[in-house]
Amino acid sequence: MRPIVIVPACTRDFGEHPYHAAQHKYVDAIVLGADCAPMILPSLGKDLDLETMLQLCDGIMLTGSASNVHPSYYSQEVLDPSLPQDPARDETTLPLIRAAVGRGIPIIAICRGFQEMNVALGGSLHQAVQLVEGKFDHREKPELGMDEQYGDAHKIRLTAGGMLHGIVGADEIPVNSLHGQGVNELAPGLAVEAVAEDGLVEAFSVGAAPGFTLAVQWHPEWRITHNPYSMKMFGAFGQACRDYRAKRQGRP
Repeated sequence: MRPIVIVPACTRDFGEHPYHAAQHKYVDAIVLGADCAPMILPSLGKDLDLETMLQLCDGIMLTGSASNVHPSYYSQEVLDPSLPQDPARDETTLPLIRAAVGRGIPIIAICRGFQEMNVALGGSLHQAVQLVEGKFDHREKPELGMDEQYGDAHKIRLTAGGMLHGIVGADEIPVNSLHGQGVNELAPGLAVEAVAEDGLVEAFSVGAAPGFTLAVQWHPEWRITHNPYSMKMFGAFGQACRDYRAKRQGRP
């Protein structure tokens, strides 16, 4: 049996009905890149049976989203009320992250998920990176087609000897860029795995975590099979999930 990776859903309204939703590209990345079985987790917040979910899963993938982590979680007011929020997802993922890290459950986190991990573990965010002196505008250009929006936008420098450096086998790689928010203060215990050319943190791991943890600000799930670096990242995550499953089942 393949390892089970839970994918926390976003909450969205389609017409007059609310939905728990996950984009195809993230689910595809679990199947095609990690060779695992995805299971979409409803964002139930305080009503979520966290213990049951943690016992079922062998890994967690935190996806990107149009919504932002509510700044009250890092003691700030909302800077731009026009930007979407998803309180149900916040109430689901933040405790999930803390519990999963403590148990050694493998985690891969992308964009909003990257920001969620930093906030869940005690860090803070820039709510508008483009307004921070010395930082680039990392947002996508919505007037462009999807392939152009998700095309290479800039390079990142990987930390020599770091986990990500070992996985992809390169000192520098090109990445896409589709985010308005980013790391301000890095949470205690996180290890920087990569930075952008303007110094913005683009990837981190949890230094003392007993399991695999990798959070990235860009979108490696996009057309994953066409990107060898992305395939290596998800391949490493998938192997960590298989190792965790074997350990959980008492197999060598």
